[in-house]
Amino acid sequence: MVGLGNPGENYASTRHNVGFQVLQELLRRHNGVDWLERASCELSVIRPARLVALARPQTYMNRSGEAAGWLLEEFELSPEQMLVVVDDIDLPLAQLRIRPSGGPGTHNGLRDLCREIGTGFPRLRVGVQGEELSGDLADYVTSPFSPDEVDLAKSAVSRAADAVQVALQNGVEAAMNIYNRPP
Repeated sequence: MVGLGNPGENYASTRHNVGFQVLQELLRRHNGVDWLERASCELSVIRPARLVALARPQTYMNRSGEAAGWLLEEFELSPEQMLVVVDDIDLPLAQLRIRPSGGPGTHNGLRDLCREIGTGFPRLRVGVQGEELSGDLADYVTSPFSPDEVDLAKSAVSRAADAVQVALQNGVEAAMNIYNRPP
């Protein structure tokens, strides 16, 4: 499983790092091991029912494909076996959308992933669009949530972790049936 985001403390609580935040929540829930640095990722493992590798690319968002390609090769996986968790500026804050495959939409991290490994990987998009969407999108997604949005953003991370657990235990379609509607 890959959570997209940007490395470094200055990005930790930003909209663009929701993928990292969801993986951190899963790690907390399952008493996972600390993050270990590898080639282009930080890795950890959890065992909700079976062993699951968690990866946070350290290549920055727009070069996420490099890290995903390395992961697939290193663990001898196909793209269909890699769930990607990512922020989505086109979805309202806290709305989730899980799909078995698809294009990148407007997301540069997903665009790089699709270029590197194709479009045949499941993805969970977590809406990060607040009511005050304005200005440069790059600045917006690398900014923290407003004080009025923090609780809803935390709830979205928790629901996204729930959706991941359902997808791992019962498949992507089961998670779609439960989580692809407004919160």
